[in-house]
Amino acid sequence: MKERAPRNRTLSCEAKEMAALSKGLLRLERAATVDEIVNGIIHQDFLEARHFLPHVLADLVILDPPYNLTKNYNGRLFHAKDADAYRAWFDDIVSSLVPLLKPTASVYVCSDWRTSALVHPVLEAHFHVRNRITWEREKGRGAKANWKNNTEDIWFCTMSENYHFDVEAVKLKRRVIAPYRNGDGAPKDWEESDSGNYRLTHPSNFWSDITVPFWSMPENTDHPTQKPEKLIAKLILASSRPGDVVFDPFLGSGTSAVAASKLGRRYCGVEIDHEYCCWALKRLGLAKTDPTIQGYAEGVFWERNSLNGQKAARSNSAQDTVPSLFDA
Repeated sequence: MKERAPRNRTLSCEAKEMAALSKGLLRLERAATVDEIVNGIIHQDFLEARHFLPHVLADLVILDPPYNLTKNYNGRLFHAKDADAYRAWFDDIVSSLVPLLKPTASVYVCSDWRTSALVHPVLEAHFHVRNRITWEREKGRGAKANWKNNTEDIWFCTMSENYHFDVEAVKLKRRVIAPYRNGDGAPKDWEESDSGNYRLTHPSNFWSDITVPFWSMPENTDHPTQKPEKLIAKLILASSRPGDVVFDPFLGSGTSAVAASKLGRRYCGVEIDHEYCCWALKRLGLAKTDPTIQGYAEGVFWERNSLNGQKAARSNSAQDTVPSLFDA
């Protein structure tokens, strides 16, 4: 295990923990029912597990496959492919997902700017493509002869014209810099408080309020492409109802399952790497005693830099014991 600085909160599992957690993992060798796999993590390659998964399982799919980049996932190397080969690989994945979806289901697909061009035609062939969200990452290496790459995409798709979308659940609380007032001096479409002036705004398809997990955040792991809980929470709140099933065929360190659990949804995830599965189970256990999501409180998402308002909300919250409830 890596040596950590005293303040480093990166989650990991010792060998004894992994041995104990492994007992809670699933492996499919026959056709499974929904009840057998819901709120469970399947330690298996999705390309194998898909043959045993029940049809009409999911209300929402979070699909975060390897991008078309050569990357090391805990010793398992994914090699970049030529465009046609990656499209064929991705189409095989999506074709396997379609039978698992309810007719009213939504699908969110993560990608980078290069991979987006490859996945989009595949998604259009199988789903109704509704939008492309672009979210700003703080991390990313600078380039001397190019623009720094610090955004990623999320494609929003649905199975049909009949789908659930709750815009009220994903509004963003923004600081008002130059507030308008009505003729009587009362705030116009904004809220005045001791900590500042704020407005609840409709979410757009560009998100600049996300913090990528790092060493001081308790949700952080050593997974190389871990998504933030706040990011996934937005997708879950917008496109599922309490009790719905959220399915993730490339679960990684478990973020979609953890966010689903914290938000009162059921979940099921498939992950090929054993250690990642154990991290996910450990995070799910911790979520039972700490259901907070950093950057989300009192039913709204906060701007990263609204520090005064966030501190005020935190002081009024029953979850005030968690020091990293809000983005820095």
